[in-house]
Amino acid sequence: RAIESNKKVDDPKVLKEGFQLIYNKLNKILEAEGIKEMETNGKPFNVDFHESITNIPAPSKSLIGKVVDTTEKGYFLNDNVLRYAKVVVGS
Repeated sequence: RAIESNKKVDDPKVLKEGFQLIYNKLNKILEAEGIKEMETNGKPFNVDFHESITNIPAPSKSLIGKVVDTTEKGYFLNDNVLRYAKVVVGS
């Protein structure tokens, strides 16, 4: 429906609003089914939740051994890992 609607709309602001509404509705449905996003940045690296794709020098001493960046979000399904987060770890 969004693609068909895009053919009739010229204002990019309206398109962004429409896609944001669709995104929010989908997120509410997923949350109701028990899916939630992992919080990763700044958290200690944990092999039970994270998959390290690389290590980089930590920007500060407080980030050594912690997640500096997330390249792919991770998700839980009813507190079980649905998808591991792919992260960059400070060393």
